[in-house]
Amino acid sequence: MARRKGRPVDGVLLLHKPAGMTSNHALQRAKRLFFVEKAGHTGALDPLATGVLPLCFGEATKFSQFLLDADKGYRTCIRLGVTTDTCDADGEIIEQKSTAGITLAQVEAALKPLRGDILQVPPMYSALKLNGQPLYKMARQGVEVERAPRPVTIHKMDILAFRAGEAAEVELDILCTKGTYIRSIAVDLGEALGCGAHVKTLHRSQAGLFTESQCVTLEELEARFAAEQEAKGDDAGFAVLDSHLLSADAPVASLPAIELPANSAYYFRLGNPVMVSKVYRFGEQGAIVRVFCAETEQSPRVFLGLGSITGEGGVAPKRILANRSANEV
Repeated sequence: MARRKGRPVDGVLLLHKPAGMTSNHALQRAKRLFFVEKAGHTGALDPLATGVLPLCFGEATKFSQFLLDADKGYRTCIRLGVTTDTCDADGEIIEQKSTAGITLAQVEAALKPLRGDILQVPPMYSALKLNGQPLYKMARQGVEVERAPRPVTIHKMDILAFRAGEAAEVELDILCTKGTYIRSIAVDLGEALGCGAHVKTLHRSQAGLFTESQCVTLEELEARFAAEQEAKGDDAGFAVLDSHLLSADAPVASLPAIELPANSAYYFRLGNPVMVSKVYRFGEQGAIVRVFCAETEQSPRVFLGLGSITGEGGVAPKRILANRSANEV
């Protein structure tokens, strides 16, 4: 008898990642709990970091890139005066200086050039690759290589708190584009102040449209699953887990939505462009839209995938969901 690989579950789980756990460990633990066929995360958090970690299950993984590309929000505490090899609290201290004379005004002045469109040098302890090898592996071997600055945008960086003294700390609220390293902000701030710095704590508060208030912990999920399973059986346990999932189109919820009649939806699912009345009200040629099959008495509204507006007044398939038997149009 063939071993089951998992349930065909499609959706997005907004997980609150705890400190001390890698993003992949959190993903694998959730995948086993939900017993899903396919799963992936949408942008790793450092083991030290906590907060919003969207996990995509099943067909939702086809849209994970939209979350990878989305803006992120962070709250961080930066310890001034202490430099570590990893640029965060998990690393070894390599230099320490007094911060007794540093003022809030000096911190604000040092942060000013770090806002807006900037060029940022990634830290050596990062997953970026050089010649196929992650930089963090080179760093662990004591090798440091030159890293080209990369353009990022810091939309917002507000000071939440400043604690002056020999062990000065600054707390920041940051909204930034993908690829921004908060550890690099700490390094740049420390260099500007002449004392060095590292990230003491890091919390992701937002990923695209998703916020921490929507998140659930692994412990909460495991407890609810166990309680329902014991009371009503496995199916009830999985049902309570699935109730925490957002729909498969959640990563692209900001895109316009087009509804097709059943006959057009059939051909769209086969990979064919279909005509849509007044399609240009949804955007110009090439614009990406969510495509649904319109709800009928026999079938509920079904998400078919993404399409792009054509020059002929139609929509061409761009990313189509598998036609699950439960979702037949």
